[in-house]
Amino acid sequence: MPYCKGCQAELLAECAAVNHSFMSSADKNDYLKIGDVARLVDMSPTVIRMWESLGLARPRRTKSKSRLYSRDDVRLLKRASFLRKVRGMNASAIVHMLKRDGRVHPPDGGQPVMIGALLRRLRLKKDVPLAVVAEAVGISVGFLSALERSQMNASVGTLRKLARFYDISVLDFFQTSQTNPHLVRPQDRKKLSADRGVEMELLAWGNTVMEPHLFRIAPGAGSEGSYSHHGEEFLHILRGNLDISIAGEHYTLKPGDSLYFDSDAQHEWHNPGKEETVVIWINTPPTF
Repeated sequence: MPYCKGCQAELLAECAAVNHSFMSSADKNDYLKIGDVARLVDMSPTVIRMWESLGLARPRRTKSKSRLYSRDDVRLLKRASFLRKVRGMNASAIVHMLKRDGRVHPPDGGQPVMIGALLRRLRLKKDVPLAVVAEAVGISVGFLSALERSQMNASVGTLRKLARFYDISVLDFFQTSQTNPHLVRPQDRKKLSADRGVEMELLAWGNTVMEPHLFRIAPGAGSEGSYSHHGEEFLHILRGNLDISIAGEHYTLKPGDSLYFDSDAQHEWHNPGKEETVVIWINTPPTF
């Protein structure tokens, strides 16, 4: 569908604003941080990270893993914002359109994980209305509907509760095949972004008795509630800090610390620091 003249003018003006933001810096090749990009494209950092998981931006990373966005990243995010607000398109439709136009390519790790369609299929297969699922999981009907339309991301705690309701594990949200690749290089990892700045990278899959992840947790982000499941788990802090409560007992973990515990105990966690926390997190059996 072609844009109306007014929409075209608005989009051109927004693109000009992107150019001005870069050209106004001392070096026109400067990159922008996520806070600057959020103001420029009128999106929250959380939404920008979600768009990134869908392949709508590929920011560079500093040694401290801070995101740095290029002019092309910002243009693409601006286009996505425009399509969402002016055309009323959801995330899945936007990605499809931009991929069709050759503007978006799958991110490292293959096709972007779109759990909305899976959640809808599971609910229809179970033959239950939105209200029943929402009440069981403890979220609103509107939020669940937005999840199924891929307009929102769920927290890790909510993903776990949804998995329990549908009698699956969070592993199923990664949409992996049963083939065990043995060797998994960084660019081949399966990735899943949860709400509020939690990114999970699956380090192995297939016929395994362990479920190893690399968690990247933004400052202030966390599980957004407690959860439990069958099994045991081990975690090791690579960078940053992690506060975790297990059956009411609190731990503050720092780089180099490890923790092993029974997954049947209610547990919740968050990043209390000002930098990203990176954790090797292993569940056995794969019931997370």
